[in-house]
Amino acid sequence: MSGTLYGLGLGPGDPELMTLKAHRLISTAEVIAYPAPDSGDSFARSIAASFIPVGAREIPIVIPMRSARFPAQEVYDAAAGEIAAVLETGGDVVVLCEGDPFFYGSFMYLFARLADRFPTEVVPGVSSLCAVTAAAGLPLIARDEVLTVLPATLPAAELEAQIRKSNAVAIMKLGRHFAKVRSMLDGLGLGERAVFVSHASLPEQNVCPLSRAPETVPYFSMVVLPGRDSHV
Repeated sequence: MSGTLYGLGLGPGDPELMTLKAHRLISTAEVIAYPAPDSGDSFARSIAASFIPVGAREIPIVIPMRSARFPAQEVYDAAAGEIAAVLETGGDVVVLCEGDPFFYGSFMYLFARLADRFPTEVVPGVSSLCAVTAAAGLPLIARDEVLTVLPATLPAAELEAQIRKSNAVAIMKLGRHFAKVRSMLDGLGLGERAVFVSHASLPEQNVCPLSRAPETVPYFSMVVLPGRDSHV
């Protein structure tokens, strides 16, 4: 009998925002996998670090953190192969994922490779979007408003077209695309309405109007434009 693959949402960073179910599964895990950069610590692992049992086997899924394209499919193929080898012998594998596994979560790539072969359970987590609006004290949408979530990695023309037709907007994955986003929002006359948030729920959390945001921002940051009815 094969083991079970668990995809755990850890929430945005504060370990206290982890679900009880995620905490239980991590605390009893024998094999834990997680995304990791090719230099520096894994953010996902850092959230769960104090709950990982001593002696648990760890499988880092090393994702190069650079702008140039890299063979991502090969990375996930290799990770899926290593995880499958554990599952085939009856062992369970817990995969850690920042935020929610299916909201821009890397676990979805393992899910696509393994879920049709092994029992799989996805444990949802508090998404970064929820953490950002909570940190900002900012109701995002109300009544019949529609929320549009956009990755800053989109081409400028597509970003602008989507923003123009939206009630409320959340722009994620800022990093090196921040200058493009800020310039665009200012050009559309939306800069004064926009709020910048980075490191939501963490000690270094920064919440400020877009106009006061730093020039250089981390990948895990977001700009939100609340709907016009959400604060009434």
